Amino acid sequence: MTTSGSVIQLIQRLQVTEKGALLSEKQNKYLFRVVPSANKIQIKKAVEDFFRVKVVKVNTMNYEGKKRRMRSFKYGRRAHWKRAIVTLASGHKIETA
Repeated sequence: MTTSGSVIQLIQRLQVTEKGALLSEKQNKYLFRVVPSANKIQIKKAVEDFFRVKVVKVNTMNYEGKKRRMRSFKYGRRAHWKRAIVTLASGHKIETA
């Protein structure tokens, strides 16, 4: 977990949404889209190593992929994904954009 390759594979991207913007401004929380198999300890270590910040708490939630109809009457499904809300210690910040 100490190499940057595994951190990049674990954290897929920083989610920039309206809810995420409000959380980051008011409560110092950031939204990340992570690999569904990642646990809270791995996410905390990955964010601390990659962004060089102090993480206080990690909350996660699993999302089920939406059901989508293909060109025929067959149904497919988008991939399942996981969101992590990472709370940083006061005085720490992640630059977004």
